[in-house]
Amino acid sequence: MQILITNDDGIDSPGLAAMARAASRRGHDVLVVAPAIPTPGNSAALGMRTQRGDVVQQVEHPEGMPTSVRCLVAEATPAQIVFLAAANEFGVEPDMVAAGINIGANTGHSIIHSGTLGAALTATWIGLRTMAVSLAGGAVPRNWAAAEAVTTRVMEWFEFQQLERRFLNLNIPDVPLDQLRGLRAAPLAQYTATQGTGVELTGENHLPRTVPLRYSPPNLRDEPGSDHYLLERNWATATVLRPLVEDFSGLELPSFDKLDPADARLHHEPTHAWSE
Repeated sequence: MQILITNDDGIDSPGLAAMARAASRRGHDVLVVAPAIPTPGNSAALGMRTQRGDVVQQVEHPEGMPTSVRCLVAEATPAQIVFLAAANEFGVEPDMVAAGINIGANTGHSIIHSGTLGAALTATWIGLRTMAVSLAGGAVPRNWAAAEAVTTRVMEWFEFQQLERRFLNLNIPDVPLDQLRGLRAAPLAQYTATQGTGVELTGENHLPRTVPLRYSPPNLRDEPGSDHYLLERNWATATVLRPLVEDFSGLELPSFDKLDPADARLHHEPTHAWSE
């Protein structure tokens, strides 16, 4: 199977190499294409093309990457990399997309902001078998060997599933294998924190600098059985997701055939008086 591996942490992330090793161990042909710079919090955004309008690519081989794996770094977001790969931009069309292993958990409904999950959503939407994997532990996770072992085990199951436009979201606690309690299916938590990047001006010359940002909703709470809850208690969690599902239940939506221009009321007086 031809597998595309991408992430939102950039080409030098140890998680990218761990994912490539897991896929190679399963006997797959692996192509790694990662963003030139980290792009957390970008969701399924498309962008980062150069001023010339193309996507600059260069060959890389970061530390820990299997020697048999072809690696490219691209001026593109993870979602855009998926689109380009599906269009044979990198010389091979993938049968499957593996996003990650992400630095930091991707749990709860806040996953809509994740670049890693953005790649998975995009791949699933265009019909590719997809899994996203994340390792909890903040900015510097330590137990990559355990994450690689769990990913390999789950990938062995995943390769043979009929997902029907669904994808797998796997989260792994940052603990050694002897402290891992196991793997459990889990629904998304309602409230979790999320992370992204921002830009601040620093120094006398006010040069831009990328800084990490973290957003936590004020109503965080324990939700027993959820992915966040189990992950915090050293369980790996697996969630199957379907992107962009229509849901009309309980609603009677308005409908009409034509509008009378006399009823459009495009011009009206403001309802509020504003003062300086």
